[in-house]
Amino acid sequence: MSSIELTSSQKTILTALINLYRQSEDAVKGEDIAEEVNRNPGTIRNQMQSLKALQLVEGVPGPKGGYKPTANAYEALDVDQMDEPAFVPLFHEGEAVEDVNVDEIDLSSVHHPELCRAEIHVQGSVRDFHEGDEVRVGPTPLSKLVIEGIVDGKDDTSNILILRIEDMRAPEGEPSH
Repeated sequence: MSSIELTSSQKTILTALINLYRQSEDAVKGEDIAEEVNRNPGTIRNQMQSLKALQLVEGVPGPKGGYKPTANAYEALDVDQMDEPAFVPLFHEGEAVEDVNVDEIDLSSVHHPELCRAEIHVQGSVRDFHEGDEVRVGPTPLSKLVIEGIVDGKDDTSNILILRIEDMRAPEGEPSH
């Protein structure tokens, strides 16, 4: 499939749909998406029509109806669609965050300890995270890596937290793979 250029509003709505669909594994109502992205339900319905035309969502009629993301939606947002992803926990201010799984950890500037940053890509919403919040990621399944840091920024559209790393550790020795 050729890459589709989505507006930032379409990306936000599609990301919210995928997050809500992963939680319920059922059709998602437009009102739920509207609440998640803090928009009017009418706006969501209009955007869904254009996303349907792009074959990124399908409408499900009936009282239990709503919207479901298509395989193309995951591809358009460059999100992996795995049946059973390994679970990597995320803690916010010491509390485990429900309905969120860490998808990817990108480390930047590790060669400079005072400026070490990590981009934490998550499946689920990051809207409740704010600059200055304490976050712990991990342990990861294979290397048992744990990262602790302070939120330095975030991208709600792509579900990315940017952390200023305070501590990073993994057990020494052979990894378990």
